[in-house]
Amino acid sequence: MKGSRDLLEQLGYPSTDLKELPTSTKTFPDGAQYRIELPSVEGPTALKETLKEIDRLGLTIHRISQGSGIMLQTDEEIKEMCEMTAERGMELSLFVGPRGSWDVSAGPLTPGGKSQGIRHEGSDQLVYAMEDLKRGAALGLRGALVADEGLLLLTKEMKKCGQLPEDFVVKVSVQMGSANPVSVKIMEDIGADTYNVPPALTLSKLAAIRQSINIPIDLYVEVPDTFGGFLRYYEIPEIIRVLAPVYIKFGLRNHPDVYPSGKQWENTNISLAQERVRRAAIGIQMIERYYPEAKISKLGAEGLGIAKIEKAAAK
Repeated sequence: MKGSRDLLEQLGYPSTDLKELPTSTKTFPDGAQYRIELPSVEGPTALKETLKEIDRLGLTIHRISQGSGIMLQTDEEIKEMCEMTAERGMELSLFVGPRGSWDVSAGPLTPGGKSQGIRHEGSDQLVYAMEDLKRGAALGLRGALVADEGLLLLTKEMKKCGQLPEDFVVKVSVQMGSANPVSVKIMEDIGADTYNVPPALTLSKLAAIRQSINIPIDLYVEVPDTFGGFLRYYEIPEIIRVLAPVYIKFGLRNHPDVYPSGKQWENTNISLAQERVRRAAIGIQMIERYYPEAKISKLGAEGLGIAKIEKAAAK
């Protein structure tokens, strides 16, 4: 194996998983090691209840993300979510749609074709996704999730030619699936601003990825059942030490698949959102107990995709 390992090292990559778990010296632009993310906040009603629960528990949450997507929200709903997060200095990240699993193709429904379900099929779906991004940005949005390599590269080109703002944060979804230092570095090179790594990777594998990239890593510490249902709460302090800069992401085990969401799931979404905030409180207490010196970003920090309300109003 020496020749293979030597080539990896010559190319600037770790040649083995980093079992010694080195402390990361990388940080967010403000010098912080970690930020907190709450996913699957499906729409303004769920967001309102999420913010109430955050206030009740006195938590600092940096990013709100959502899975149903820009496409399935009205302009008014997107503006409302932008306003609620922007006034607190929080990032809002909405998924891009449509994806393969929402199209007429049968491929994503087959056992061997599931991985294509979150990608955009054909040129027309790429155009639809680009229009989703432009619509969101025009309404003030400054963050979105993508799960297709082609669209990711296009976001980089869209920024260059002015079709997307330069400060628009492109977050790569966990569904992309890249899981080694070389593949994740490719994601960084073609436009990823943050990357959600597969949640089942060991810390030694994740450490090798961290050594190879500079962008923030997003990692579920409680994982939805569709990705394994793992609970990694006691690992949070080491995750921060080894993977900084990192978004600690609180999903939820034992919950229904609510995508694509809407009024039919509203009461369920509210209860799920409230429980995610509670889970975040548990995780934050873990950090305070075992790694109190870890540096957390303040709300409004540089690099957060905070919506631009003034520009949205001007539009």
